Amino acid sequence: MTSATQAQTAGAHSVQPFQLRGGAYTLLVLRLNDPKDPVLFQALADKIAQAPNFFRHAPVVIDLQNLVDAPPFNMAELGRRLRQHQLVPIGVQNGSEEQNRAAVNAGWSLFPEGRQAPLRDNAPAPRAASDAPPSAAVAAAVEAAKAGASAEGAQTSPARLVTQPVRSGRQVYAHGGDLVVMASISAGAELLADGHIHVYGALRGRALAGVSGDTEARIFCRSLEAELVSIAGYWRVRDDIPEALIGKPVQIFLDGERIAIEPLA
Repeated sequence: MTSATQAQTAGAHSVQPFQLRGGAYTLLVLRLNDPKDPVLFQALADKIAQAPNFFRHAPVVIDLQNLVDAPPFNMAELGRRLRQHQLVPIGVQNGSEEQNRAAVNAGWSLFPEGRQAPLRDNAPAPRAASDAPPSAAVAAAVEAAKAGASAEGAQTSPARLVTQPVRSGRQVYAHGGDLVVMASISAGAELLADGHIHVYGALRGRALAGVSGDTEARIFCRSLEAELVSIAGYWRVRDDIPEALIGKPVQIFLDGERIAIEPLA
């Protein structure tokens, strides 16, 4: 091999074949009470039918908190049934050692517990909002961002100001405070804040306020066109929002365990 060929080969290998980075993503959490309940999958199908575009191919973490003392069940079969409903199980949290082993054997990951918004015992089901428990996976993803993962724009200032449009595929996170966006948000973009979110343009995409569990956080926008809004892990999708509020200036807040949306004067 000539010296020129050797130099070319060395140059070709000077660039790494991949980059391994952290990321923060919004995940659904499915907390199971009885995986053998005969009405489980019919009830799940009814829930998915309320917002099929939102649930289609959505990654799901299975929360086993209420099944610590339950008899063993077939994790692989559970995954197969979930995929039949176009949900994609990717991991479990709060499982026992035996359950965690079964999950790994089924090809799933193990997720940390994360922090959740408080749940009240015997509370009525929220109207026009998700019946699912608060998304602990969102909190876990935010913790990854705080630890140095590459969620775009993550920082530790009390408030973050964004003056440019947030385009599809971007994620902007205000760690420890409010997020203020002076422009519009594109479909497919995502806003996260530990505090409030203010959008002085059209709010499309997803907006998640109070992601570390602040139930007093709110979302304010000049034009509501979002595909999902969330406060402290409770969420509401576009299909659940009255048409009269679409395109209007609104404030979004948590009323008990229900996402409330009110027009701004």
